Amino acid sequence: MELGFAISVFDIDGGTTAIAGELARVGAAAEEAGATWLAVMDHYFQIEPTGLPAEANMLEGYTTLGYLAAHTSTVTLGLLVTGVTYRHPGLLAKIVTTLDVLSGGRAELGIGAAWFEREHRGLGVPYPPLGERFERLEETLRICAQMWDPHNNGPFEGKHYQLAETLCSPQPIHRPSVLIGGGGERKTLRLVAQYGDACNLFGISPEVVAHKLDVLRRHCDAVGRDYDEIRKTIQSVTPRPTPENDDEFVREMAKYASLGVDCVIMSPTIGTPATWIDGMAPVVAQLAELE
Repeated sequence: MELGFAISVFDIDGGTTAIAGELARVGAAAEEAGATWLAVMDHYFQIEPTGLPAEANMLEGYTTLGYLAAHTSTVTLGLLVTGVTYRHPGLLAKIVTTLDVLSGGRAELGIGAAWFEREHRGLGVPYPPLGERFERLEETLRICAQMWDPHNNGPFEGKHYQLAETLCSPQPIHRPSVLIGGGGERKTLRLVAQYGDACNLFGISPEVVAHKLDVLRRHCDAVGRDYDEIRKTIQSVTPRPTPENDDEFVREMAKYASLGVDCVIMSPTIGTPATWIDGMAPVVAQLAELE
């Protein structure tokens, strides 16, 4: 099992002027620890599940990944995850391509249907009903695939998006893999089976994840997709990983590894995330032994 880190808290010790330096240290710490994936959250306002108010610090996701690209050399970079409503799909594909080119081929597209209504209303971003957001998500996945096809610069005609040209030059160094976040059984996991290279589920319990993966397998069977092609990732929920409970954490992760989970993603929630990552580094070798 591999380890990834996702930064969701930007209230850094030392204040706003300390954020850039701390993020540079986060990149170095993640690679020194042996992490394979480094992500940031993609929101306009801070979200309640972090325990912080909406007014807490939040950085724009792809600008932050561009900065991290300049301060790392090996980890895959992505958002966990961008909401489909945040950027026009043609622009999104271009942004991810730019990140891939400037990072030497290390970009991944993390995407979901979006959910935080307050930030949409707050900044005047349209917030369609859930069903429409999923329609837009499927069209966005198709548009990105077309823009990353060097042999297809033609138009795209969808219900919600119409592109006269899907020209994307330069093309990515490595076609970004597509990680679809969420565990919705009827729509989200179907989209993973049809379009995704990876899924991301909440690690609420091994039983819940096992059920979600069974649903994903059935969707793969229905569309003729090889289930084993899809990379399975989880966000660590319980137990909450800390340097003090790393043995308990690894024992719990062994249950997920036995289900076929390839990568667990942790999120530091303190004002010195690089120090927290340093403290978690010893679990990388332990997780690597899990199958």
